[in-house]
Amino acid sequence: MRQKFEMSTLVTIALLAAAALNAKGSAQATGHPSGVRNIVLVHGAFADGSSLSKVIPLLQARRLTVTAVQNPLTSLKDDVAATKRAIDDQDGRVLLVGHSWAGAVITQIGTDPKVAGLVFVAAAAPNAGQSFSEMSQGYPTPPGIARLKADAAGFLAMPPSAIASDFAQDLPSSETAVMAVTQGPIAAACFRTKVTAAAWKTKPSWFIVAKHDRMIDPNLERALARKIKARTLELDSSHVVMLSRPQQVAAFIANAASSL
Repeated sequence: MRQKFEMSTLVTIALLAAAALNAKGSAQATGHPSGVRNIVLVHGAFADGSSLSKVIPLLQARRLTVTAVQNPLTSLKDDVAATKRAIDDQDGRVLLVGHSWAGAVITQIGTDPKVAGLVFVAAAAPNAGQSFSEMSQGYPTPPGIARLKADAAGFLAMPPSAIASDFAQDLPSSETAVMAVTQGPIAAACFRTKVTAAAWKTKPSWFIVAKHDRMIDPNLERALARKIKARTLELDSSHVVMLSRPQQVAAFIANAASSL
C-alpha cells in the first residue's frame, strides 16, 4: 500500500512539473513577457509624444504594448485627464513613465488602481500639496529654465538656441532644429499648480537621473530619487535622456515592467 502511495505521489509530481514546463515553453513561444505589458509614456514640457520616438520601437520589440500620451500642456488637470484616458484604454495593469514635467502628472494620476508602477525619467516628483516650482526651491536655477520665454497668453517656450545648448545639447543640430519647431509650449501656471496626491508613496518607483541635465538640476533629481525610494539609474545625458540614450532607457523601463 505504501509503495503504491509513493508511486502515485511521484506520478503527480512529475505531471505537475511537466505542466509547468509546458506553460513556460508556451509563454516563450508566444513571446509574452512576464509582469506588466502595458506601458504608457507621458512627455514633458517643450516636447510632444514624438520625444519618445526612439524608445517606443525598442519597447515594442519586447512585445510590450506602448501608448504615448499627447499632453495639451495647458494645465495639470488637463494633462492628468489625457493620461487618465490612456490608462483607461489599456487592457490590464499599466506601468506609467513620465519625463520632466510629466513626473508631476504621473505623481498625481499614478494612484489609479490600474497603475502598477512609476518610472521617472529626469522628472519631477513633488510631494502632495507641492508644486513643481516649490519642489525645485533650494537648488540653482538650471540654465535652460533661465532662458524660457513667455508669450502674451502665459505659455512658456524655449528659443532654438536654448534647445540646442540646454535642452538637448548631446543631440546633433539636425535633431535639435526639428525639436525647436515641434516643441510644446507649456502654460506657466502648470509649474505653480500643486499636486494633491503622491502616487510614489504607495507604488513601486524607478528613476533615471540625467547627469548633464540643464533643465532640472541633477542633484535635485538624485534627491527626488532618494526621497521616493526609487531604483535608480544614472546616465551621461542631457535632459532628453530618452533621445540620447534610448537603448538604456528602454531596457530600464522593460526591466521595471517585468518585475511587477
